[in-house]
Amino acid sequence: MKTYLECIPCFFEQALRAGRIATADEKLLKHLLDELGLMLKNIPLESTPPETGRLIYRMVRNVTGNPDPFRELKRQSTQQALDLYPSLKKIMDESSDSLLTAIRIAIAGNVIDFGASAAFNIDTEIKKALEKNFAICDYSAFRSYLARSKQILYIGDNAGETVFDRLLIEQMNKPVIYAVRETPVINDATFDDAIQAGIGRVATIVSSGTDAPGAVLSTCSPKFRQLLGQSEFVIAKGQGNYEGLSDESHAVFCLLKVKCKIMADNIGVMKGDIVLKGINI
Repeated sequence: MKTYLECIPCFFEQALRAGRIATADEKLLKHLLDELGLMLKNIPLESTPPETGRLIYRMVRNVTGNPDPFRELKRQSTQQALDLYPSLKKIMDESSDSLLTAIRIAIAGNVIDFGASAAFNIDTEIKKALEKNFAICDYSAFRSYLARSKQILYIGDNAGETVFDRLLIEQMNKPVIYAVRETPVINDATFDDAIQAGIGRVATIVSSGTDAPGAVLSTCSPKFRQLLGQSEFVIAKGQGNYEGLSDESHAVFCLLKVKCKIMADNIGVMKGDIVLKGINI
């Protein structure tokens, strides 16, 4: 997915939000935004938003001197999700279609995104996701891929959301390789975040090799690209992974809540919709 002009104000908003979490120094924040403006004039619209996001959050780290501004927020988000885990598992186990409910719960967790927004209520989002109709629901194809696949590659998104992914992984009951970011970027899950969520108990955790907020294959490790190429059943969570993979040729099931109008227009849905979309299936 390419970058649109409407993405540019969002880049500044994201940089300032991350900058304020990293430092209270207003002069540093002004310098950060100045540098971002100079950088953006050289970014082609053909770049995906996660490619630009990679550069923005590198800049935040370099200018503020804070290598992981969202570290404590990630820890808190994961603990909050872990506290909800028993009740969510009960909802899933008691539903008439446990797999579809697990998918809904996984998508509800996609709201934990400090790149798209600083404000969300996870309890409200869970309720909405359990009741809301899918705008796109390629569920029958998802079940077909699951039935015939021996192993699943699951590309994670945000810390905290990983707990909701864990419920889906447990419900699918197949060997899973769970991919996380190589280094901290926004509140995206790294190895340590996935371990805190209990992913290590239900899946093999690997790094995608990138510090981009999405699976931009040109920035991923050769090992991960090979793993993707060999994987018949791939699940990708969140907007960043959709943006990075939507123009690739590999079959992928994208699970996400649509958080901006640009993404909504690209997919053909409305902002706020929940989506289970198969690409190249």
